[in-house]
Amino acid sequence: MKADIHPQYAPIVFNDLASGEKFLTRSTATSNKTIEWEDGNTYPVIDVEISAASHPFYTGKQRIMDSAGRVERFNARFKNFGKK
Repeated sequence: MKADIHPQYAPIVFNDLASGEKFLTRSTATSNKTIEWEDGNTYPVIDVEISAASHPFYTGKQRIMDSAGRVERFNARFKNFGKK
């Protein structure tokens, strides 16, 4: 491996704007904005619009499409197609 070509991997806080939840992790992303974390240290913070804390798939608020009705309408529309 070449020396001094890799980005710095450091602790950073991600702030979910939709749910207000914050989580501390490590990343190569950087930010000039900082926040004081629960442990008393100051970390850079990146605001994200959506994360696992607010995404409909992970929170169980996902909408289910009615695909059965679509299939029935398609079959009814094309039931005689191609028959002679």
